[in-house]
Amino acid sequence: MSVQRSTVIFAWILLLPAVLYVTVIVAYPLVDTFILSFTDASLKKTTNWVGWANYDKIFNGTFAEVIVRTFVWTFFSVSIKMIVGVFGATMLNAAVPGRALFRVLTMPPWIVPMAIGIFMWGWMYNGQFGMISGMLQNWGIVDGPVAFLARGSTAFWATIITDVWIGVPLVTLYMLAAMQAIPQDLYEAAWTDGAGRFYRFRRITLPLLIPSMITMSMLSLIATFNSFDIIWILTQGGPNGETTTMIIDTYRTAIGSKKYGEGAARAVLICIFLSIFCLAYFRVTSRLAQGDSR
Repeated sequence: MSVQRSTVIFAWILLLPAVLYVTVIVAYPLVDTFILSFTDASLKKTTNWVGWANYDKIFNGTFAEVIVRTFVWTFFSVSIKMIVGVFGATMLNAAVPGRALFRVLTMPPWIVPMAIGIFMWGWMYNGQFGMISGMLQNWGIVDGPVAFLARGSTAFWATIITDVWIGVPLVTLYMLAAMQAIPQDLYEAAWTDGAGRFYRFRRITLPLLIPSMITMSMLSLIATFNSFDIIWILTQGGPNGETTTMIIDTYRTAIGSKKYGEGAARAVLICIFLSIFCLAYFRVTSRLAQGDSR
């Protein structure tokens, strides 16, 4: 056996655990879900092949509104997290007294178990004994209790605020690490030439942060698009479906109504959207890499 052949065999042996993992944990459930989406699988004993019927129900029903709501919810949540995260990282990166303490204070939303943090926000949103409603009444902004989670418009934004509170620490720390990786020589040269702080941020920090911002935006987008805990604990998709996103609707259909075929079709659609996001991300990053190589 030649040395080259033995090297190839050894490489495949090293890759075998990863291949088995992807096949068993990822590929098989994905293929099985795709096949299930073309059936009327439910709690009944017999399962029939229905073709595209489940997908017809999706696009001919109210699921189109759910898709739009999911994209709007994801857009605002990710955008706010990125803006607040970059601003927070800029403040934490500045040479100010107590900077170490400020960095520690950014961690609680990330350290606290998600369910506990969501329940805390649920209590704050309560119209009878919630802190937010009480403060608004004390300040004279509202005349009576405000049940934020009982109104469609306020419940929608309440879930976004909760998601932002949970996700901002990770974005802040990631962007802070990216800022600290920028060579200090660039700032010193700009400072020597008389460039102000805002000019240095706009012409040095921000352009060099773009690759990290794109990566963090994609990671946050995937997590937010698939976010289930926040909406389910706060509103369970209500009131009147105003906070129902694709993942909530999929859970209700597949688990709540026991319509596994229809739920699988919704899951396949979610997978398609996320695949499109990932392909767009890879294309953008490859273009950035080509630009850097030039």
